[in-house]
Amino acid sequence: MGDEISVRHFEAVDFSRFRRLLEEETEHVTRLFDSNGFSTRGDIVGFELEACIVDEAGNPKGLNQEILDTLNNPLVVPELSQFNVELNGSPCSLTGRAFSRLHDELASTWDACQNAAKENDTKLVQVGILPTMRRDLLNSRNMSDMVRYRALNDRIIALRDGADLRIAISGCEDLNLLHQDVMLEAATTSFQIHLQCKPYRAVRDFNAAIAVSAPMVALSANSPYLFGKDLWAETRIPLFEQATHIGERHLQRVIFGSGYAKDSLCELFSENRLGHTILLPFVQPEPINKYAHLRFQNGTIWRWNRPLIGFDYDGQPHLRIEHRVVPSGPTVIDCIANCAVFIGFVRALGRQETPIEEILPFEVAKDNFYAAARLGLDAEITWVNGEKLTVSDLILNKLLPMAGEALELEEVPSDEVDKYLGIIKDRVASGMNGATWQRSWVESHGNDLAGLTRSYFTHQESNEPVHTWDLT
Repeated sequence: MGDEISVRHFEAVDFSRFRRLLEEETEHVTRLFDSNGFSTRGDIVGFELEACIVDEAGNPKGLNQEILDTLNNPLVVPELSQFNVELNGSPCSLTGRAFSRLHDELASTWDACQNAAKENDTKLVQVGILPTMRRDLLNSRNMSDMVRYRALNDRIIALRDGADLRIAISGCEDLNLLHQDVMLEAATTSFQIHLQCKPYRAVRDFNAAIAVSAPMVALSANSPYLFGKDLWAETRIPLFEQATHIGERHLQRVIFGSGYAKDSLCELFSENRLGHTILLPFVQPEPINKYAHLRFQNGTIWRWNRPLIGFDYDGQPHLRIEHRVVPSGPTVIDCIANCAVFIGFVRALGRQETPIEEILPFEVAKDNFYAAARLGLDAEITWVNGEKLTVSDLILNKLLPMAGEALELEEVPSDEVDKYLGIIKDRVASGMNGATWQRSWVESHGNDLAGLTRSYFTHQESNEPVHTWDLT
């Protein structure tokens, strides 16, 4: 769904052609799974970081195209709204000082983006939901000038028979509203982690990603405020789900999932074809082995852990997992620490003799995820074999030691492991993630969300981990 399209409006014949091509490509990729035809390289890590554009006062500023024109960097692209941009990372092998390499590239791209923003009298902020975002700004006039976004909005509203989208979130406070378009989705910004898998352990990796989604969203939560209301620790989760709701007659597009993978990730692509309505039937003149329509359909279904098919430098297809639960920010080093701990968690669970799906039911993992998104590090969850504990205890006493060992087995140096997992350990032990810091700032200074945003930006530019920030 990241590619631009040339058509906004579609006819019945477009749906018929797209459906036929989607079926053919799904059958072809099924044979690829059955014949073990995917790249065996694997253990390659990447990321996407979404950021908000603000003015000197800390208010959103819709100048993404101007910043992109100034920057002229193919790794930085527009997002749904003119208030956002997306920074992409180059794929990096999971060996040696992998996370330092990712950190250096992201820091360099981030600095270039900030310089381009400065030339346009703006700044970029990494945060799950910008505290100063206003509902009246989230409309089609502030949508990025790309056909795919307007077509997506058209289709979602059409599937709802023109009915407004309803947002109902109960947290520390309650928010209830109706909205006319999908632009509420633009209030959510994330740090998406990509793991290219070796085919023989893709199912184990995918199921592990599902299981660790609760601790990941708890340790990284950074989205407590929306339209002046203090809601969930990671309000981005319910907001994104509700902002793309296509009506009760259809399977939803932003979902935790329908279950663990059993035999292969092909099950997810079959579900995409059989269970999910076609949103945008954009027909492309690509050969069947490029899977253009299968990948496009997959790109309009935003599972919190999403399987992807991509291609290596030599054209060989590969499997990736996109972990979407982590919000943007608070700093570059916090983002890379989140990446390191996710990879460590997945590798640790994947190495266990007993597959995680046999000892942690899917519905329990799902309940854990929403509890952790709502309550952050204070959430109480159920872990394997029915053990009940706080998510903080799970991270500190069980998962982090396992993650460290797993990364060292991947030949990541021990000082590299200690650096990035140490950030997570100190963050969780202090209870000070991005959401906690924002709430603590408001408790000290009052409900001045513009002041909060300016203070957040100042601390962010230090690139010191969020648990070290003071409340000035």
